[in-house]
Amino acid sequence: MPRVIHFEIFADRPERVIKFYKEVFGWKIAKWKGPVEYWLVTTGEKSKPGIDGGIMKRSKKSEATINTVDVPSVDKFIARIKKKGGEVVSPKMAIPDVGYMAYCKDTEGNVFGIMHDDPRAK
Repeated sequence: MPRVIHFEIFADRPERVIKFYKEVFGWKIAKWKGPVEYWLVTTGEKSKPGIDGGIMKRSKKSEATINTVDVPSVDKFIARIKKKGGEVVSPKMAIPDVGYMAYCKDTEGNVFGIMHDDPRAK
């Protein structure tokens, strides 16, 4: 079955959102040496489940993406996100028997989810 293998985050100010994701999640982000302005995003070790992606300059206001990021604690990451200039757009909620999640915005207005597993969630 097909799986998501890459994501792209669009930004009016790529440097600002690069700083945000590096400081919040510790992602490695490096400028691509190709013919367009593009930054490659490494989110973790290749041996573990997950996807990597890219960041590019937004050309239309309608360009957006929503991806959900697995975190160890939604509460702790909500605090980090707020501290680094992001905001919560949908507060922490339970997904019964699965875990907890929240929707947030980064410094460029992109919506993303954060989630942690907890089979006791009700």
